[in-house]
Amino acid sequence: MTINTSEDKKPIGSAKIVVRFADGRIVKGYTHDFYPNKPLFHMASSIDDISKEEAIIQIKDLKAVFFVKDFTGDASYNEKKEFCATDQVHGRKIEVQFKDGEILIGTTVGYTPDRPGFFLLPIDAKGNNERVFIISAAVKKVRFL
Repeated sequence: MTINTSEDKKPIGSAKIVVRFADGRIVKGYTHDFYPNKPLFHMASSIDDISKEEAIIQIKDLKAVFFVKDFTGDASYNEKKEFCATDQVHGRKIEVQFKDGEILIGTTVGYTPDRPGFFLLPIDAKGNNERVFIISAAVKKVRFL
């Protein structure tokens, strides 16, 4: 039997996110108004603060927005880093190297270098990241696999 905590409950239309800033800061919380074509969105530190006490997050200040299953993750889990022949993929296989050296591998259906950002679906569906919105200005190199 699973008991839901307040962290597990989220209002319809809200998303659990981890925001990585270009300067290295990391902030965890919830958003209800993230849109990839908008220059900002609102973020609350707890589900109870949605629509009450929200910070304004500017896309231009970010490295990426990670849409996550939970905030703690599993540090001992080794994420899959390569595609298998049996993987069913949607979109193009892609490797993204950030300016800080971090590398993400997954698929995308909307990468265009002149856009402010794009979504990546991580290669490992069992990992904590459900999808990642990558800010183009934080990217050093993109390679299609």
